[in-house]
Amino acid sequence: MPVYEATFSRTDSTSHTLMLDLIGGGTQVLDVGCATGYLARALVERGCQVTGIEYVPEAAEQARPVLSHLVIGDVTTLDLDAELGESRFDYIVLGDILEHLPDPAAVLRSLVGLLVPGGSVVLSAPNVTHGALRLALLQGRWQYTDRGLLDRTHLRFFTRTSLLELLHEAGLTALEIHPSTTGDVVDTEIEVDLEALPPGIVDWVRAQPDALVYQWVLRAVVDDATGRAQSLAVEVEDLRNATAAMRAEIDQVRAELATVTAQAAQAVAARDAAWSDLATVRATKMWRASEAVRRGLGGSR
Repeated sequence: MPVYEATFSRTDSTSHTLMLDLIGGGTQVLDVGCATGYLARALVERGCQVTGIEYVPEAAEQARPVLSHLVIGDVTTLDLDAELGESRFDYIVLGDILEHLPDPAAVLRSLVGLLVPGGSVVLSAPNVTHGALRLALLQGRWQYTDRGLLDRTHLRFFTRTSLLELLHEAGLTALEIHPSTTGDVVDTEIEVDLEALPPGIVDWVRAQPDALVYQWVLRAVVDDATGRAQSLAVEVEDLRNATAAMRAEIDQVRAELATVTAQAAQAVAARDAAWSDLATVRATKMWRASEAVRRGLGGSR
């Protein structure tokens, strides 16, 4: 598994920044695949105590100074109970990890028991349905790269649906799902020959669901009665927000329709006035013409 580095900017919608926003300050955090400790450092600055698990010893040693506890080893084979004892965590973080695992559901199941009641799993994963990949596949391309959507070390690939199904398989339910690092279909590391594509296909792909989502960031909880209730509460709130947004759009459309109706009424009134003026002008011209004829006939007698 490769070791990644990242920097944080509060104005960027990167997966690491979004994960940081989902983790409460002053909490106990298990950072799985902590690499050199770049996320752990940001969490410690928020008052968190961070335990790290890292496969690459050199990277782990760089992270050690900011960690309260460090485990060096492969999370797929570690005896977590032996390594972590009675430690329990408010958050377990897996940033860009699941796609590198042969059996991510098994790893998630092994980690779930390390959560405190009400604790959360926060993770990020790339979106295999990004528009760039759709367009590349239309051209028969599936070219692995050193980084990105087709990182050559990826073993698993996720859509929104398959990622949610993976969580369910591991006994988790997602409370929040956020798109991160969104970008246009032509703004990724994936090679696409736009000129070779049929007219309109790029715009069609852009308009498809999730086509501009580069990565997913999720927060999930144990899928028990409490977790399902929380999930339903989130869904209800989402529906309320969606309904409010729809009502706002309807009100806006009604306002625009009222404006158009008023403008149409003004246009009709202006047209009627113009026709009335034209009729008056015509009547005046006809009267003058008839008067001229009458006078002409009177003078010829």
